[in-house]
Amino acid sequence: MTRGLAIVGYGKMGQMIARLAPEYGFAVRATFSGIDNSSARALTAESLQGVDVAVEFTHPEAAVANLQRLAAFGVATVCGTTGWFAELDALKRRLNTNGGGLVWGSNFSVGVNLFREVVAEAARRFAREESYGAWGWEIHHAAKKDSPSGTLLALAETMKGSGFAREISLSANRAGSAPGTHEIGFDSAEDTITIRHTARSREGFARGALRAANWVIGKKGVYEFREILSELA
Repeated sequence: MTRGLAIVGYGKMGQMIARLAPEYGFAVRATFSGIDNSSARALTAESLQGVDVAVEFTHPEAAVANLQRLAAFGVATVCGTTGWFAELDALKRRLNTNGGGLVWGSNFSVGVNLFREVVAEAARRFAREESYGAWGWEIHHAAKKDSPSGTLLALAETMKGSGFAREISLSANRAGSAPGTHEIGFDSAEDTITIRHTARSREGFARGALRAANWVIGKKGVYEFREILSELA
């Protein structure tokens, strides 16, 4: 059965999601750009007619208003925007009240989320070795707004959660059209260990978001993408 999809944010990511949507059983019913959707005003009952789920890839200043508006109309949503997570708890309370469904994540690449598990295990092991310091670095395209990326911040939190209590030096670069590289390193006087994930294109992010979109239809509550990874078709 074909399901209706709305794409909120019709930049490069949104256009790729639209291209891949039929592979995942979706028909694109509506698209919204930043120009026509200022303050989420274009998200109405009429414009969302026939939409089962929305995918939101915009920018931090717009994301929360979009998510609130979509929830108000009962549209389950996948949000790939980063940089707004300080407001996540308040949004969770609102969605838990009205019964909406949301999957959010700092990165919708399946590979990045498996990379995060590898980083967690490495951090757990190096936490016991006091001679090792740690760093995290990332580079993204020049148009990316948040810096460091939400993914790098999430990787640092994962390391801390795995017991690495020493300082983790974080740095970021913005240049060209790089879709995203993240590197974690551990360094001592004797050696250096690096773990790196490099995205070749945005397609991995788009496919992860579409898999999450199929999963969240009919669900209630707020879920992080990495928490549901094992349940995705």
